[in-house]
Amino acid sequence: MKNKIFVVEDDPNIRDIVVAYLKKDGYEVSMADNAEDAWEMAYRDQPDMWILDIMLPGMDGYELCKKIRQDSEVPIIIISAKDDEVDKILGLELGSDDYLTKPFSPRELVARVKRIFKRVNIAPVKKEKEVTKTIQLGDLEIHIEERRVFWIGEEVEVTAKEFDMLTILIRNQNRAFAREELLSLVWGDDYFGSDRAVDDLIKRLRRKLDGLPIETVWGYGYRMRSDEEGSQ
Repeated sequence: MKNKIFVVEDDPNIRDIVVAYLKKDGYEVSMADNAEDAWEMAYRDQPDMWILDIMLPGMDGYELCKKIRQDSEVPIIIISAKDDEVDKILGLELGSDDYLTKPFSPRELVARVKRIFKRVNIAPVKKEKEVTKTIQLGDLEIHIEERRVFWIGEEVEVTAKEFDMLTILIRNQNRAFAREELLSLVWGDDYFGSDRAVDDLIKRLRRKLDGLPIETVWGYGYRMRSDEEGSQ
């Protein structure tokens, strides 16, 4: 079965080129020139991936990304003429899986699409091999297959990257991870943004899970302290 991609881009030249390259590579593609129409399309037919422009008429790409993440963990690639670091970080914080700055090579975009689908498609195989379906650390409980997080008995809504960061840290308790390593593990090897994205994600986790034993390793990165290590 072909993977289905929704492309939301108001520039017809860019949209047509992106759609042509994706179709040539075997993907099923639907397109829209504004976020409102794209959102209506998603009600009728859910895609396997979104490719979103930021500067759209009406609702912008950031808002659409936020709406998608409220209901779904489907991969999102943002394409934008905005190349400031703060714009990239905002896109990633809202839940996008990748951020590509215009002008870009359509071949590079297709390569990134393939990489993300490869990562998503191998995830179920890995899960089947997992012996532990639920991981616990003190008041934190993670349901791996359901991708649900509970803190002190209450379910907490987390983004896809927040969940990935939690599982990496909790599976490797007391191990110190460098920021660059966490950036690669959570965002992928071809993400070239600042490691500030890691700091911002950790801040959000600490805010949502107040008391979570994530320790800062000054000048290096972070580690998840086990119960046996005692409290701060």
